[in-house]
Amino acid sequence: MKILLVLTSHDKLGNTGKKTGFWLEEFAAPYYIFKDAGAEITLASPAGGQPPLDPKSDLPEFQTELTHRFKADPAAQQALANTVKLDSVKQDDFDTVFYPGGHGPLWDLAESPASIRLIESFERAGKPIGFVCHAPGVLRHVKSANGDALIKGRHVTGFSNSEEAAVELTDIVPFLIEDEFNALGGLYEKGPDWGVHVVQDGKLVTGQNPASSEDVAKALIRAICV
Repeated sequence: MKILLVLTSHDKLGNTGKKTGFWLEEFAAPYYIFKDAGAEITLASPAGGQPPLDPKSDLPEFQTELTHRFKADPAAQQALANTVKLDSVKQDDFDTVFYPGGHGPLWDLAESPASIRLIESFERAGKPIGFVCHAPGVLRHVKSANGDALIKGRHVTGFSNSEEAAVELTDIVPFLIEDEFNALGGLYEKGPDWGVHVVQDGKLVTGQNPASSEDVAKALIRAICV
């Protein structure tokens, strides 16, 4: 089982002067779900090398058993520091692709032609694709074979408007996932703020927030085996 994990290379939180990037728990939890299932994992990002960590995700209140495991795992840290460039990877080398969130993907991966092509290639090949929290936003420009938005008429979730308001970034992010998905004709669903909520529509798996990351990873593994 070969799994591609795609992380953001974007570290600027709009015009706030603050930093963003990927969310630690949304990387660490799926990474170990995949690793413990025996997967061979490749990490990629638009710029390659070390992806930027959202500093907020490194605060004590956001640590979990699996983030602690990552911090005690030199091999995992080395892998993260040496991501390959996104435009160098090919769908046919992997069984699935997973995108962790953090606000960073809304700026770079959502607009990346390489990311868009990659996701479309996985979808056309009938392989499962997974996204959690803000990462579902990278689907905004992804098309189905018929030219429609990939998410049109499909059940999806992602970071909700109320969750974005709670972190006071509604007016900072380039777009709101809930609004964008509804505008694209997606069948957007959400659960309670910060609760586990995973939506699977065929081979498309999306999770609403950090708490959903483990279950998205588990759903992807199941989808590979179907």
